[in-house]
Amino acid sequence: MIALISVFIAVTSTPNVALAQSAPAKPAEQSQPAPKTPAPTDPKPPAPVISKSERGSVTNLPLPRFVSLKATEANARRGPSLSHRIDWVFKLRGYPLEVIAEYGHWRRVRDFEDATGWVHYSLITGVRTALVQHDTVDLHVRPDPSSRLAAQAEKGAVLRLLECNIDWCKASAGGHKGWLRKTGLWGVGADEILE
Repeated sequence: MIALISVFIAVTSTPNVALAQSAPAKPAEQSQPAPKTPAPTDPKPPAPVISKSERGSVTNLPLPRFVSLKATEANARRGPSLSHRIDWVFKLRGYPLEVIAEYGHWRRVRDFEDATGWVHYSLITGVRTALVQHDTVDLHVRPDPSSRLAAQAEKGAVLRLLECNIDWCKASAGGHKGWLRKTGLWGVGADEILE
């Protein structure tokens, strides 16, 4: 019997309201559209410039880069300070995000739906995870489509990445490990190799 790995991601627009769904990041106010232009704030966050060779001004780590949520709950704010409005609340430890800018103790992150927000650096970690994007993906015992199936993962499942070669990643979740094609994942670059 093949194990099926699945998960529901809870995301809220305010700390007191939870939405159970397969995709995070919905606008903060469902009944009213968000203002098209945010109110001027100080300090003004830098506009992210994304290139393969860019390095973060604070950490000197590459930008963009993938990270995951360390906390069970993380506020994504409109700007890099506690005085900025909360646009999203992520509620799944291990959820993959992409860091696209840095400002002091804050990191501007993007999720798989291209929603962005600023989170405090203490809420994220370099532990690599990935989000399953296809309806169901097969985890094989070896990086070979003809090898035996170890498990299957449903769309929206978050997997811990153990290693990746050019086409495949070895991942684990729910006590199961296996190799799956990168094309079914968000949270790892197409040309990225993890050891």
